Amino acid sequence: MSYQEKNITVSLTSAILVLGYYLTRLFQMNQNGPLDSTSVFSLWGVVIVITIIVNIVGTILTHIVSAIIEAIRTRSEDPHIEDIEDERDELIKLKGTRVAHFVFSFGALISMLTLVFGKPALVMFSLLIFFGTFAEIIADITRLVLYRRGV
Repeated sequence: MSYQEKNITVSLTSAILVLGYYLTRLFQMNQNGPLDSTSVFSLWGVVIVITIIVNIVGTILTHIVSAIIEAIRTRSEDPHIEDIEDERDELIKLKGTRVAHFVFSFGALISMLTLVFGKPALVMFSLLIFFGTFAEIIADITRLVLYRRGV
């Protein structure tokens, strides 16, 4: 697995975990009655902090473990890690970003429609957070598929 694929896998895993936590907490809040702005805002803050921490810790641990495995495999004290990005990597990144923009734009449209149907603005903003994270997941999956295809 290449350096870029490892980074994408960590990002994908953390985004899935954070989205799962976000949806679980949001559904629990919704079952307790109408959404309270204070609790939803605190949930957004927690989700942002968790995303940052999980991404940083996951990336560091992944690179440490892969360096250890590479050192054991090659029996070298200084394993060579290929972290150079070329044009192919940039193209894959751009294609993933394009997919993320399409998904998020569609999500923004759906979020705006909630206001048309009389839902509170808090629902719209919660859906925007959901579709932002969902777009990141879809973009990471797209990037992984493109790396596997060798595009």
